[in-house]
Parts: sequence; structure tokens; C-alpha cells
Amino acid sequence: MRQFVVRYSLLLVVLLIVSACGQASAPASGPTVVDSPTEESPPASTTDEPPTVALVMKTLTNPFFVEMEKGARRAEQELGITLVVRTGAQETSIEQQISIIKELIEDQVDAIVIAPADSKELIPVLKEAQDAGIVLINVDNRLDPEISASLGLTDVPFISVDNEQGAYLSAQYISEQITEPTEAVILEGIRSADNAEQRKQGAMRAFGENANITVVAEETANWKIDEAYDVTGQLFEEHPNIKAMFCANDMMAFGALQYLKEQNRTDVMVTAYDALEEARAFIRDGELQATIDQQAAEQAYLGVKYAVDAINGEDIPAETMVDVLLVTSDNVDE
Repeated sequence: MRQFVVRYSLLLVVLLIVSACGQASAPASGPTVVDSPTEESPPASTTDEPPTVALVMKTLTNPFFVEMEKGARRAEQELGITLVVRTGAQETSIEQQISIIKELIEDQVDAIVIAPADSKELIPVLKEAQDAGIVLINVDNRLDPEISASLGLTDVPFISVDNEQGAYLSAQYISEQITEPTEAVILEGIRSADNAEQRKQGAMRAFGENANITVVAEETANWKIDEAYDVTGQLFEEHPNIKAMFCANDMMAFGALQYLKEQNRTDVMVTAYDALEEARAFIRDGELQATIDQQAAEQAYLGVKYAVDAINGEDIPAETMVDVLLVTSDNVDE
């Protein structure tokens, strides 16, 4: 496992170098927009200085967020703004994200595009930012609407994908191939994150449609490779007859696949979510059956664009859903 993590760390270094040089490709299809604009928009800026937009993400150790930065950089170039990119050390670095937002409030940025590590814990500090006149755009993981309303955080546009449907498509791909009694497990993300809950529900729906499938466990690995490796080992010790796995992101799938490879368990079908390049390589090799492309670059591109539109006093959609794409061996090279 240590060698696998070291090799994967080297891959991340390469991805980060490439992301600094590359440009995001155009999305495969356009987003679905809920046509209800925010009720209030701040007045257009009266300064000649270009607006400063901050993109706050969970981490750059996951290549998904490297792709997200690419989309934001594309918007920066097209719109002539100043983009500040800040991230936590890990996807679980919630307190670090809170500290980052406090710093951005002090820096008086014009807008914050936030991909929150937690759907609830960041709401109070985001309310502080909104009270300071900073435009907020929520991408990727939805902020909890009830807590937002109770704390007075209002009219924060949301850009993401239908996480429940994406996970459903991923798990359905193997569910449709199962014709005899089979045990399945689900590896979840951070349980306090809305997107993690939605993906779990989507996988449960897909597995539940096949009477031959019994979901014997739902465990969190907090989006991480190393935790997924350990959790997968524990699950297979408890349930050695598992033949199907849904992992709520590719990183957890990498940890699960490494464990399965070491145990020579070639009889287990695994699907995932994010369509990272290494996940595509696993699909080509036949180790991973499917993953979901949620167009990370497009989400961030729209987030920055909408932020600038709001700064300029324009109405923007309350919710925008970017299409998800199922990636299998049939279309992995498209």
C-alpha cells in the first residue's frame, strides 16, 4: 500500500504541473439552468480595478479540483479578472476552509466561489462574508438550505450536478449485469457533505432495483485513498462474498482497487465517480467498470462567470445543473 500511495503522489505532482500549463477542454454539453434569479444583486463596481474573485476548494491533492481550477483560470483569462485560488490541505480540512474565508473577508475580495468541505459548518463564516458585501457562489457540494435560512444566509446561487442521478448511473451499470444473488457495499464520502449523501442514495436506488443484490454495508472512507484501502480490507474480512462495490469518488476507488489487486479478487465489480484520468486508465485495464464525469472545469468556469455577473449587478440563475456523463469501456477514449 505504501508503494501505491508513493506512486500515486508522484502522479499528483505531474497532474499539478500539467494543470498549471494546460487549458480546460470545452464541456460535452451545456448545463441545465433553473430560471429563478437571485432576489438582490450588489451594485456594479465603481472602481477601474478588475474584480477579485476567490475560488475556495477542498484540496488540490484530488485531481478533480485540479480540473476545477483549470475552468476557473479559463474564466479569469476570458473575463480579465483577478483570480485567487485557496484550498485546504485535505478534503476533511473544514476548519482550514473556515480560516481561509475569514482571511478573504479581511482582504475584501469581491466574490467567493466556494466548494465547501462540509455542507453545514461553513455557513456561519459565509454569512459573515455575505454581510461584508461579498458575492457568494456555491459550487460542487450544496450548502444546507435549512441551516442557511436559519442563519440568514440567503440567495447563494448553486452550480453542480445531480449527484444522486450520477451515482445511480454508475451503480446501475454493474447492477444490470448481476443475475444471481450478490452482496454489494458502498464506500461513502464525508457524511456531513450533501454530495456524499446524494451519491449514497443514488447507489442505493440502483442496487435496490435488482432483487438479486443485497447491500451488506455502507461505510465512509472520507474521500481518501488510504482510508478506502483500510475500510475495504475490513469490509472483506466481515463479508468475504462481496462481488459489487460503488465508491462515491475515484480516489476511494483507487484504494479499494489496490486492496482487491493485492488479494487477487478479480471477481469484484467496482464503479466510481469523478472520471479522473487514472480512473479512465483503470477502466481501460478492466479493473474499474465505470465512473462519472461531472465536468469539474465547467462547474468552476460558471462559478467565476456568475460571480462577475453578480458583481456587475446582473441577475443570475439560482441553480444550475451541469450534465453528468457515464464513462465505461465503450466511451473511455472519447
